[in-house]
Amino acid sequence: MNGWFLRGVLARMRTPSAVRETRRQEASPAGLASGATGETVRAGAPVNGHHVLEQVVRLPVSTWRYHWDPPHVRHIGPMAQDWWAAFQVGEDDRTICCTDANGIALVAIQALHRQVEELRSEVTALREQVAHQRAQQSEPAGPQNG
Repeated sequence: MNGWFLRGVLARMRTPSAVRETRRQEASPAGLASGATGETVRAGAPVNGHHVLEQVVRLPVSTWRYHWDPPHVRHIGPMAQDWWAAFQVGEDDRTICCTDANGIALVAIQALHRQVEELRSEVTALREQVAHQRAQQSEPAGPQNG
């Protein structure tokens, strides 16, 4: 039996029809689209980007293929169990939701951006300090009292 067909059957069996219809309507030609808006979500909370980045760095990532994929097809990513252990987002430790993967990636990018900006500021301050010290060293000594 075709793996994709079986996955579709299983997805329809455990997904309520109203949710399936919503998911179908939120699909775009490029793939699934997140319907997360202020009106459609509950219990939003800020995320600690530095903590998420630490988890991303430790997350094992590998290439693999599903048992139903032809041998030439490869995917890249973490295993769902490792994802769940790191982030505890999504439905369970058997799947990784694309919305969650995108969110984790965005939070990690934001944390990296903050780190880069902090390092840029530090480098600028150190360069100014070095320039000031060099300027002081190159100034001729004042009049000497003898």
